[in-house]
Amino acid sequence: MKRITYISNFSRSLIKSEIESIGHVSQKHNSQEDITGVLMSCGSMFFQILEGEDGRVDRLYAKILKDERHHQIRCLKSEENIEQRWFPDWPMEIIILDEKNDLLLQPIKILLQTLGESKIILANYTHSGVLQAMENGINPLTLIPRYTEKIIFFADIMSFASITEKLQVTEVVELLNQFFTVCTNAIAARGGEVTKFIGDCVMAYFDGDHADEALQASLDVLSELENLRNQSPVNSPLRVLYVGIGLSKGTVLEGNIGSQTKKEYTIIGDAVNVAARIESLTRQLNRFLVFSAAVREGLSDSWKPLRLGDFYAKGREAIVEVYSIDAPLTSQKSDFYALNQEIREQLDLIGSETSEPSKQRKTLFMLYDR
Repeated sequence: MKRITYISNFSRSLIKSEIESIGHVSQKHNSQEDITGVLMSCGSMFFQILEGEDGRVDRLYAKILKDERHHQIRCLKSEENIEQRWFPDWPMEIIILDEKNDLLLQPIKILLQTLGESKIILANYTHSGVLQAMENGINPLTLIPRYTEKIIFFADIMSFASITEKLQVTEVVELLNQFFTVCTNAIAARGGEVTKFIGDCVMAYFDGDHADEALQASLDVLSELENLRNQSPVNSPLRVLYVGIGLSKGTVLEGNIGSQTKKEYTIIGDAVNVAARIESLTRQLNRFLVFSAAVREGLSDSWKPLRLGDFYAKGREAIVEVYSIDAPLTSQKSDFYALNQEIREQLDLIGSETSEPSKQRKTLFMLYDR
């Protein structure tokens, strides 16, 4: 037999009668399927334990994952090969903790509320692949690394050393948060996955056959950043938020990487290095977006790639064939030297209106500059 324990948030406010209705329907269904357990509600969240034959429990849990009344479901524990039920006489007991004043139940209320808060925090810090595994009742530590083909997205803020040197800490943090938000939203909207933030860089990936989506997400990022620059006040740090984006494609190793005590779910491989290296070419090529020949080969005919030439990427012996899209968004209005000078002048304008101890600026520079 199998036992699954999960928590979830209400997707909308549920009154007592609705919660009781869920219980009555569950009791009837579970009796037919020989599934037992308990359902607790506390505040705006559910805590449920399901136990029974493996396939039946899995089917019920899959149904719960699609139930519109549940939001942010997290499997706390999935136990297989259990020999004894905890709730053999309960097809589904309903306990509404908000109505219970028993002092012995107060610690349970606090525990569930803390679990709910921790779940929200965890979701903000954890790779979605890990969260997805947890939602499906899989221990992410058991995920075996595998080779897979991905399109790697690598974006880096231009002239970031100057930005950290000239701006206050709060201004730099605001700029970084805006940049990360733009990238995360654009990448997620096109089916990609942000895997990590590295200082002022964003690393993400798309499935290997999603070249169109990866390229469109890159253009979405450039478009949104252009809007931010144009719409921001003249003394806003967002006026200097320019980025370079590099895309590459290849076989990578995806999975848990790390020590026995600290792991990271990530991807590693030559394609990751290529994306980072050709992104640095955006300064030399006066382009905000460049991509490899492997990415170009996966694009549909609706795009018109522009070949920029063959280049040596730092740390690689093989030459990389680099492309871009001939579009206003991808082209720098002038060479990078002129753009860098423009950024410095804008920073001087912002810096003349604010001041920050040089020691604090230097500390931030050391933290973020690569």
